[in-house]
Amino acid sequence: MTDPFALDDDIPDPFQPPARRSGVVEVPTDAPWLVGLNAEQHQAVTTTDGPVLVLSGAGTGKTRVLTSRLAQILAGRRAQPWQILAVTFTNKAAREMKDRVGAMVGPLAEQLWLGTFHSLCVRILRRHAEAVGLKSNFTILDADDQLRLLKQVMEGESVDTKKWPAQSLMGAIQRWKDRGLTPDKVTSDQAGDLAGGRMVQLYRLYQERLLTLNAADFGDLLLHCLTLFLTHPEALAHYQDQFRYILVDEYQDTNVAQYLWLRLLAQKHKNICCVGDDDQSIYSWRGAEVGNILKFERDFPGATVVRLESNYRSTPHILAAASHLIAHNSDRLGKTLRPGLPHDPADIQKVRVRGVWDGPEEARVVVEEIETLQRRGESLASMAILVRAGFQTREFEERLITTGIAYRVIGGPRFYERQEIRDAMAYLRLVNSPDDGLAFERVVNLPKRGLGDAALQAVHGLARAKTLALFDAASLLCETDELKPKPRASLGKFCADILRWRGLLDDLPHTELAEMILDESGYVEMWKNDKSAEAPGRVENLKELVRALSDYETLQSFLEHVALVMENDQKDSTDKVTLMTLHGAKGLEFDNVFLPGWEEGVFPHQRALDEGGNAALEEERRLAYVGLTRARKRVLVSFAANRRIYNQWQTALPSRFLDELPAAHTERDAERGLMGSSSWQQTSRPKDPSPWAVDLRPSGDFDVGERVFHQKFGAGTVLAVDGDKLEIAFDKAGTKKVLDSFVEPA
Repeated sequence: MTDPFALDDDIPDPFQPPARRSGVVEVPTDAPWLVGLNAEQHQAVTTTDGPVLVLSGAGTGKTRVLTSRLAQILAGRRAQPWQILAVTFTNKAAREMKDRVGAMVGPLAEQLWLGTFHSLCVRILRRHAEAVGLKSNFTILDADDQLRLLKQVMEGESVDTKKWPAQSLMGAIQRWKDRGLTPDKVTSDQAGDLAGGRMVQLYRLYQERLLTLNAADFGDLLLHCLTLFLTHPEALAHYQDQFRYILVDEYQDTNVAQYLWLRLLAQKHKNICCVGDDDQSIYSWRGAEVGNILKFERDFPGATVVRLESNYRSTPHILAAASHLIAHNSDRLGKTLRPGLPHDPADIQKVRVRGVWDGPEEARVVVEEIETLQRRGESLASMAILVRAGFQTREFEERLITTGIAYRVIGGPRFYERQEIRDAMAYLRLVNSPDDGLAFERVVNLPKRGLGDAALQAVHGLARAKTLALFDAASLLCETDELKPKPRASLGKFCADILRWRGLLDDLPHTELAEMILDESGYVEMWKNDKSAEAPGRVENLKELVRALSDYETLQSFLEHVALVMENDQKDSTDKVTLMTLHGAKGLEFDNVFLPGWEEGVFPHQRALDEGGNAALEEERRLAYVGLTRARKRVLVSFAANRRIYNQWQTALPSRFLDELPAAHTERDAERGLMGSSSWQQTSRPKDPSPWAVDLRPSGDFDVGERVFHQKFGAGTVLAVDGDKLEIAFDKAGTKKVLDSFVEPA
């Protein structure tokens, strides 16, 4: 019987005759992969033995270091290709690395164990599936199948799926798997009152059902590998012996399970090289632990730490601004980026910071800047608008459409194509026109109203038989006994609500009506109760939709506008402005980067601060650092003094990150009256008179009872004074809290 853990020694070594297979040779100093490396990169590539941590700042050539290191190990005959484990986070990165190594060393690259964490774990589990209760042909379930299976388990245990949505419970299971926790390791404190205190039992039953189906979900791939290694020492010893060299990309993004997996495999040879940037760890919401990279030297005593600080992307001002900003974080290993290449003096511009009055003005300023750059010969593809949250894209999309500038949204659909926006629009369309059958179909059972296939088929059947609109057929059906009492009552309430809302079209402002529809239908509440990572962003997008309505006189005019936007035929060209979130921009670079919305509550994001405290603040700052370092030549950071949220104007304070940008490397340009701190008052330069300009007055120079005027809210009376903050009862806008610099005596 063959040994399942035997090494593949029968594979020939193309570098040498079999008799000399184990002999290490010296790699020539003029080897192609060593030519052109700077001193830091050369150290990272040639320090092949022992644990090595490569702190690779943005734009410092980490991919070249990784591929050159692989070539160095292979050319030096320190290991056979199949004795090298190279781990990436994406299939795209794995393909790129394999192509680059192949160009250096030829077909040897095909024999490397190179891939993502998940693909490498699948490769191991296919060989040892029986050890964890599976067969070698096990199925890997996608997200939909995982939810269906968990719902079956919940129904079997009589768990209320309305009170405890399956998606939120699945999120808890995946978080435990990311931390390497099997059901027997989850404590009651960790489970809390999820599923009425039965969450651990549901997790156990879910895992048992997976094994019965000979299936695994993505979280299981790492978890089963850990179980294999911890319960079968001979399997662990085999892979520890086989993998003499381990290379890991984006180490700052590893979760606990991935960290444990790597530590176990590296224990024998300890030739592990992890490349990453603690300053770019921005994915804690999906399980990443920045602590993994911060404690590398403790995990591997005597480790060599190499800092790649020569940046081959950005100008000196951009690098200095980003380095000064990130230095305010305490949980970091520390490095300072410096230019690695000379730059054309014409391209060396300070980071520009622009303060404007409100969101629409911010979109106008950014798009005008894009038009100016385009007229100067810059391509649209060289420009990117990077936002903190998805709801911010709407105003920019509409401005780009109005000006006829081609754009693409990366990492998600355009604003009006998002699921939650389409759903909300269907409600508005149905209220505006009950004959809209497509809108009726989309929302009649959204949120779930207990209307099964039989009830909906009955509606369709009656509509066809009597040539009625679906809404009219549903209303008529509710007057008969065709449906069972429960679905008949649910459908009847839905139809009554639509008619009631329609009756308010002429009497209620359309923005208030939209809020009422989304709230009373339960649609907003559905997303508030959803525990998925995307749910809070969907709620923000719905708020932005209601805000968008206020720009139009009627609901009908707004619906017509959206229809035209959706039909807008963008030029079929690759030359388009990129619009995306900061999270999605990591790893990309552009000549010109626009960073809007740098206000407290938007960036740093208030929800993140409320949930994560100082740790979340530091991650938000790392996200700002990522945004700045995407730019090669120019950065424009902007903030607005006012944002309209749910049709209410709210005063916004400039982000604290703006005060952390060094004055020597920034050019600050704010309309008078918009400075939020002493540093802004000192560094802002005057601009031409603006219709929105407000004369600054010393803090506390207003009295209770004094009449004042605000450019947006109009006239009002001061109710209270707290330093530079005023509480004002505006004649038309109600009571607001604003900074005193935003108002003037009436």
